[in-house]
Amino acid sequence: MDILYLRVIMSKVRITQIKSTIDRPERQKLTIKALGLGKMNRSVEKENSDAIAGMIRKISHLVKVEEI
Repeated sequence: MDILYLRVIMSKVRITQIKSTIDRPERQKLTIKALGLGKMNRSVEKENSDAIAGMIRKISHLVKVEEI
């Protein structure tokens, strides 16, 4: 594969938790923890893969996502 093609596929995203997980289903709490979040306004940078995109989609109401 071409290196430029890999960079487009494997772009990075910054995920910031903007809402609390109090009174949320356990699966959402576990997804937040798996992404490395857990406290309000905490941010992590991850490679944008299909797995990460699926996790973000499941908790999109709790996080803010920015492409880097």
